[in-house]
Amino acid sequence: MARIAGVTLPAQKRIDVALTYIYGIGNTTAKKILVASGIAAEIRVKDLTEVQANKLRDQVEKNYRVEGELKREVLSNIKRLKEIGCYRGVRHIRNLPVRGQRTKTNSRTIRGNVRRTMGSGKRKLEKT
Repeated sequence: MARIAGVTLPAQKRIDVALTYIYGIGNTTAKKILVASGIAAEIRVKDLTEVQANKLRDQVEKNYRVEGELKREVLSNIKRLKEIGCYRGVRHIRNLPVRGQRTKTNSRTIRGNVRRTMGSGKRKLEKT
């Protein structure tokens, strides 16, 4: 059971897949880390030796921003956008899509499943 950057990696997974459980590490970065530390991608986490686990831990902690440090950086970037009042910052403030997506439809996830539809809008007159 290996712990890297404060995350316990799942024991049954291959090491290249298990590394992606760390926030900030995807497939490509995981493969680069394994090549740099000289560990085969097919090894399961439970089969890692202590020396290999330490190599991985050192590689991740020295060369990559992951977990808490990366989350803080992302939040500070968003805070900066809000403070300077740029378009992206305003979209973050209003909880709307930031990257140019349409909002007339298809923005249910960001707005929270809001359905503001009615009939045609015209009242039907009663015949007397």
